[in-house]
Amino acid sequence: MADVVVQSDRKSGGIVIDDDWPGYSLDLFSYPAHYSGDLDCVVIPHGVIMDRTEPQNDQSTEDVHIVGAEDLSFLAGKNVLIVEAIVGTGKTMKTLLKHVEAFGPKMIKVAGLLVKRVPHNSACLPDYVGFEIPDQFVVGYALDYNEYFRDLNHICVISESGKTKYKI
Repeated sequence: MADVVVQSDRKSGGIVIDDDWPGYSLDLFSYPAHYSGDLDCVVIPHGVIMDRTEPQNDQSTEDVHIVGAEDLSFLAGKNVLIVEAIVGTGKTMKTLLKHVEAFGPKMIKVAGLLVKRVPHNSACLPDYVGFEIPDQFVVGYALDYNEYFRDLNHICVISESGKTKYKI
């Protein structure tokens, strides 16, 4: 990531993006015109993400509900890797880990593409981190805000006017 003040986190192998880094100017990227004015900057460009993971759709919700994983007894005695697109408050991860642990796996490891630096969240940090990012609301690359912005090829910080425009 050229011209970025980043560090490599030796423990996780992830990239740490400093809180005060302003991001890439939107003028450097192509994005759908209907998002003009709704984004502040590009935090992680498309090509960097392609090198680290395959994107999966994700949906953010207030309450954590585990769907389709009621009986995980087949995990007993197995090694389990949980892959999360984004880890913020850790609420989802705590709930999921508790649920999976109940089925007696041999080992559980967690990988997070994006891990936000959120105060008081050291108890739920993943074992493997793709990018450590500031505690800002990010969209794009399958991360949405009320079903918008999933189609962006980059991970961007949504602007306050964008939040207002697409608020439900």
